[in-house]
Amino acid sequence: MANAPANGAPDISPGSSNLSAHQAAISAATATRARWGILAMLFIATTINYADRATISIAGSDIASDLGLSPIEMGYIFSAFAWSYVLAQIPGGWLLDKFGSRLTYFASIFLWSTFTLLQGFVGFLTGGAAFIMLIVLRLLVGAAEAPAFPGNSRITSAWFPSHERGLAASIFNSAQYFATVAFAPLMGWMVHSYGWQSIFFFMGALGIVLAGAWLKTIYSPKQHPRVNASELRYIEEGGALVDLDNSTQQNQRVDTFKCIKELLASRMLLGVYIGQYCINSLTYFFLTWFPVYLVQERGMSILQAGFLASLPAIAGFLGGVSGGWLSDRLTKKGYSLTFARKLPIVVGMLMSTSMIACNYVDTDTLVIAIMSLAYFGKGVGALGWAVVADTSPKEAGGLSGGLFNTFGNSAGIVTPIVIGYIVYSTGSFAGALAYVGAHAVVAIVSYLCVVGEIKRITLSDSVSAPAAQ
Repeated sequence: MANAPANGAPDISPGSSNLSAHQAAISAATATRARWGILAMLFIATTINYADRATISIAGSDIASDLGLSPIEMGYIFSAFAWSYVLAQIPGGWLLDKFGSRLTYFASIFLWSTFTLLQGFVGFLTGGAAFIMLIVLRLLVGAAEAPAFPGNSRITSAWFPSHERGLAASIFNSAQYFATVAFAPLMGWMVHSYGWQSIFFFMGALGIVLAGAWLKTIYSPKQHPRVNASELRYIEEGGALVDLDNSTQQNQRVDTFKCIKELLASRMLLGVYIGQYCINSLTYFFLTWFPVYLVQERGMSILQAGFLASLPAIAGFLGGVSGGWLSDRLTKKGYSLTFARKLPIVVGMLMSTSMIACNYVDTDTLVIAIMSLAYFGKGVGALGWAVVADTSPKEAGGLSGGLFNTFGNSAGIVTPIVIGYIVYSTGSFAGALAYVGAHAVVAIVSYLCVVGEIKRITLSDSVSAPAAQ
């Protein structure tokens, strides 16, 4: 038997159980960090994505006044984005799997930015023509944005090991809150100073510039010019799907309809889909009606609303990063992936129910504080995309993400319209806050009672087979 090493040093001789750990430590120490640059671009793209979605809510009060639109009509305008966004999710996921994340996402950014810019010209129309054109352009923006979040999930699956994936997913997902922090005050000021049309021109032009930067920044792991062998080995050994966009992966043919059928047959995924629908109900309230709530229910000016809407968003951003960090920390501590993902979701949704308390307080400061707590909790619990990256079949990451986003963003269709009817019929947002807060409770029930163990789905042979050469 070999002698133990002197001075208590670990045995790293050939055949030692410490050798692989020692090699992994060296690999991690000498690896480049190109994956974090990729994540930074995902964060920037998602920030612009959500800022473009939020333009309609910041401009909402002025648009309604200028075009003479009722709360019900504004509810339909707010929801138009989600109608096409939901319908285009599965086609968008198919495009990602067919043509790869880099090119599909580039086309998505360019198109949604162009349609955002065109919304500024609606101000030159009047009456029914303006209403219809605004609906049409919101539909086009929604369809163009469809590949974005499945693309985010797909790229993080390719670039990040499983023990870093929760933080990576929470960072790009937290861009939705950062978008409000960065752009809501600016857009509020622009509406006040230059009219509501100005924010569509500005955001559309900014997105078109971003599309060009995307092509200069995003690559798959094995094609990236600044990744070294140590980083590639580190992420691959940690579970990253580094060949996701390579030709060998794309030679895999997936029967789309059979794949969808198998995904829908999974109780785990159905529970995740229900949870995401409920979590997104909170998201769409903040994206659409929240600034209007501050103006109409709380009597604030558009400048005040633009600034104060950013405060809950800051809390949401901090909550989002905290939830991802906590989840990965639990994984590294040896807790199961199921526990590590579910705990932040359940705790976060419990905090989100606090928004109902706004119906029982009068001071604006307390309202903003409660909404900040609710949005912090929503951020902590928004780990759905990490779960998608953990569970998606290797052959159909885009399709799986698209299906997940289809369910989740159905809330974008339902929530703005339901709130519009509640506000129209009651003249108050009290029922609307109770409606949104109840969704947090349903999300908790779904993750605790339906989801079960979180693990990667393996497709049957009848769904996935090598393509004919």
